[in-house]
Amino acid sequence: MTTLEIPKDVNIEITGNEIVVKGKLGSVKKSVAMNNVEIKKEGDTITINPKTKRRKSKSMAGTISSHIDNMFTGVTKGWTYVLKILYLHFPMTVKAEKGRVVISNFLGERTPRTADIAGETKVEVKGDQIIVTGSNIEDVSRTASNIERATRIKFYDRRVFQDGIFITSKGD
Repeated sequence: MTTLEIPKDVNIEITGNEIVVKGKLGSVKKSVAMNNVEIKKEGDTITINPKTKRRKSKSMAGTISSHIDNMFTGVTKGWTYVLKILYLHFPMTVKAEKGRVVISNFLGERTPRTADIAGETKVEVKGDQIIVTGSNIEDVSRTASNIERATRIKFYDRRVFQDGIFITSKGD
């Protein structure tokens, strides 16, 4: 049995398999399989109970509890990932456009590389840093990994060609 306190100015709605959390930074919606888990909202707390004493239902209750806690953090504080732009050989330029990040002149390539922005995530480029923010942790982390993966070097020696964009910090 897990209990979570609902933060102030946060509304949570549980209907069927969908959980919707709304706060000052937006809303986060998630579909969760609740076959072996029972969720009850009582006042300012949420209790998550496994229906059976099997290990699978206990672990599912813990997973759903972590998801709801991450949703609370996202709508109250938000999630932020910071990436660093590094280049030794060719100066690359990074621009955040609508729905994608464009990386030009990476290793002197003529065609720009692109990375998709997931959901309602915001991407800012400040000097040699890229700041990815949002209320949904899955969208923010997916966007940061898309940017990092777009500059992955395949056929060169990584010890010599250390260019790329790398995640330096993550959290709330």
